[in-house]
Amino acid sequence: MKVLFIQVGKTANRHLAALADEYAARVARYLPFEQATVPDLRNTRAMPPERQKQLEGEGIRRLLREGDYLVLLDERGEERRSLDFARWLGQRTGGTARRLVFAIGGPYGFSDEVYALAQEQISLSRMTFSHQMVRLFFTEQLYRALTILRGEPYHHE
Repeated sequence: MKVLFIQVGKTANRHLAALADEYAARVARYLPFEQATVPDLRNTRAMPPERQKQLEGEGIRRLLREGDYLVLLDERGEERRSLDFARWLGQRTGGTARRLVFAIGGPYGFSDEVYALAQEQISLSRMTFSHQMVRLFFTEQLYRALTILRGEPYHHE
């Protein structure tokens, strides 16, 4: 199964981007892994948050295909321990969906249309992080889950 990771806006901090890219390369050793970025919107100061979410949501929806299993990384989603996430990932990658798609929204989250398309929501924490940090944290957790599934010594419990 392929995994697609969508984020709204690029990671401007080169140090965070380098670390996230390192984990993405590690993930790609285990399964087909792609990343896609919905471009940052311009001139958003006067734009209402609902409009911003709508436009970002259109960008996310353009990247989706029929048969995708969409999981939103959202602070209101279900929290999981790393071992539980690994088990969940093992079940999902063995499922019938063509692609497992994870998405990070913009500063105001996701539009109602994107929430309606999603099969699940996962939270990395009850705290709020920048999408740049979430990209790093999530790619590391994805890598950690894959090593757990393979019984490799990366994760210690």
